[in-house]
Amino acid sequence: MAIVNSIFTWLMKKRIHQIELFMKYPHDVQEEWFHTLIDSAENTEWGRLYDYKTILTVQQYQERVPIQNYDTLKPYIERMLNGEQNILWPSDIKWFAKSSGTTSDRSKFIPVSEESLEECHFKGGKDMLSIYCNNRPDNQMFTGKSLVLGGSHQVNQLNEDCFYGDLSAVLIKNLPIWAEFYRTPDMSIALMDNYEIKMDRMAEATINENVTSISGVPTWTIVLAKKVLELTGKSNLLEVWPNLEVYIHGAVNFAPYREQFKQLIPSADMYYLETYNASEGFFGIQDQDDSDEMLLMLDYGIFYEFIPMEHIGEENPKALVLGEVELHKNYAIVISTNGGLWRYMIGDTVQFTSLAPYRIKITGRTKHFINAFGEEVIIDNAEQALTKACQETGAEIKDYTAGPIYFKGEQAGGHEWIIEFDKQPNDFEKFVDIMDQTLREVNSDYDAKRFKDMALCRPKVHNAPTHTFYNWLKAKDKLGGQHKVPRLANERKYIEDILKMMKSTS
Repeated sequence: MAIVNSIFTWLMKKRIHQIELFMKYPHDVQEEWFHTLIDSAENTEWGRLYDYKTILTVQQYQERVPIQNYDTLKPYIERMLNGEQNILWPSDIKWFAKSSGTTSDRSKFIPVSEESLEECHFKGGKDMLSIYCNNRPDNQMFTGKSLVLGGSHQVNQLNEDCFYGDLSAVLIKNLPIWAEFYRTPDMSIALMDNYEIKMDRMAEATINENVTSISGVPTWTIVLAKKVLELTGKSNLLEVWPNLEVYIHGAVNFAPYREQFKQLIPSADMYYLETYNASEGFFGIQDQDDSDEMLLMLDYGIFYEFIPMEHIGEENPKALVLGEVELHKNYAIVISTNGGLWRYMIGDTVQFTSLAPYRIKITGRTKHFINAFGEEVIIDNAEQALTKACQETGAEIKDYTAGPIYFKGEQAGGHEWIIEFDKQPNDFEKFVDIMDQTLREVNSDYDAKRFKDMALCRPKVHNAPTHTFYNWLKAKDKLGGQHKVPRLANERKYIEDILKMMKSTS
């Protein structure tokens, strides 16, 4: 296995030169991909509708093609789901990634072309390993197996040639056979639908494997880790898997979970690698040690645009290309892809932390914020506040959500939080005060509204019982990697729903 590990590490590191090229020439690479995408789709129905043959510049493209979202593309995607081809992209679309992203009742079916599989999703997975191997040349990752917490199987056949499932299912069903050799557990367990049974089966199937890496969402990884420790009677994961060396994560901010992972994996040499991938594409990879920045991957068949958050909601918001963005401003991401998504706003917001090369951090969602009183609190603000409150009170958070408390008579408004702790704060009221104070420090609009409680009162925080969010997701049939608790909402739907459930079970 040592020889195999050396060969794999060498192969993975060969890609680094190409990554360095798009880091050095980002605008040339993006311009080239723009023309490739437009030329490829000029004879599709969409390409003919917007006369792609005569589009020569990005400016013409932006003037001609409106910003899209899932609802505007849905009529075209529904026809593709029924088997029609050459609608949004020229090659045959045989797979669709079913995505929810939140606990919304609406499901999205994102077309996955052969090109987006190979040039984006799989390329992103390989680059993730390339970057890790480059940063850790003495790694032994390929001497063991990778424990992968996939989504749910549920591959459904639409017609003779078309299928859909969550992104995990789509990717695993299309992986080369050799890749399965390095995974654990086997596919039948990794993609089970029932997450309660799945966690037990995964723990049982992996405790005797030589696990060198883990990939998955932090919340479910912690659940699995506790199952493993309960089953083995060990005190930490290194006693079960002594060769564990890297944890690959994404989907949610890792900061509130970092301390828990240090306890689960008590090693200063443990490597944590963040990725930014979604059903729509693979966008970013953490390329530096001990950094919360991710390198924006520019050669994956995606052309990027960015809308300043202050223009979100306008009828025709101006979108900026890569060379026009500024540091530390919030932007909504707009993508055009080799899967047939055109000027598609995916709903995520980012800030650029570096412009040479282009590095980003995820700050939230275009719809996940609280701005009931002009305070404009985004997820990044909330995560900073919670992280500091945890650090100073010894707390560990499992899940949370927050929403507004509207004005009532002479009473000021406020924010209401439901927080479920893995480890309780040593002083709950101090936790709330630190969270509130940190929000004031990182968000001047929130601070102004909190002045003397004139517009916003001190946050109202509920200390939720164990399993609150798990039971809530379960009741909505939303257990699984693709379904996440909505962190912030600008209305009270989630807050009131969860509070009602807490009251009924108390």
